[in-house]
Amino acid sequence: MGLLDKLSGWLGLKKKEVNVLCLGLDNSGKTTIINQLKPSNQSLFGPLSDDWKHVSQVKTQTQDIVPTIGFNIEKFKSSSLSFTVFDMSGQSRYRNLWEHYYKESHAIIFVIDSGDKLRMVVAKEELDTLLNHQDIRSRRLPVLFFANKSDLREAMSLVKVSQLLCLENIKDKPWHICASNAVKGEGLLEGVDWLQDHIKTMKT
Repeated sequence: MGLLDKLSGWLGLKKKEVNVLCLGLDNSGKTTIINQLKPSNQSLFGPLSDDWKHVSQVKTQTQDIVPTIGFNIEKFKSSSLSFTVFDMSGQSRYRNLWEHYYKESHAIIFVIDSGDKLRMVVAKEELDTLLNHQDIRSRRLPVLFFANKSDLREAMSLVKVSQLLCLENIKDKPWHICASNAVKGEGLLEGVDWLQDHIKTMKT
């Protein structure tokens, strides 16, 4: 059973599509996380279901990740759910593409490189811009934060990452942060479990 099949069952959906945007700076581990979550024989969630349709602009594998130029789009479709992933370049001229997909989103995954303290300021700026956008600001979209690369010796704690991003100031949206090691798939299931609970009860 793949990620979307699990979400379909949890949400009790028949025809509704759910779009989850996966955002974050370049080199934060978004592509590796998506490769772990998407349905495949080696995925975190088990073998691919027969009713899956996988549409991908750029096919990547966990063991062969290269920096994203521009953006990649991954779409996973079942009979009842659509999970759309945007793997964006860190260059500011490409980040303005994110906003074109906010209006149709139902949840957001924001990935942070917890070992890169220097770029945490940039990550916060992008997060603030995201949360203050007119298509996001007034909606109670659940936001899941993956503090990725938690296995690195220089990785900051969840408390430190939360402080630097000022997550405590997010009052109008449910949010959750969990440590992850995308290469090994650690921490991803915890995040997905939280996300599905909040997508199920959200009001837009």
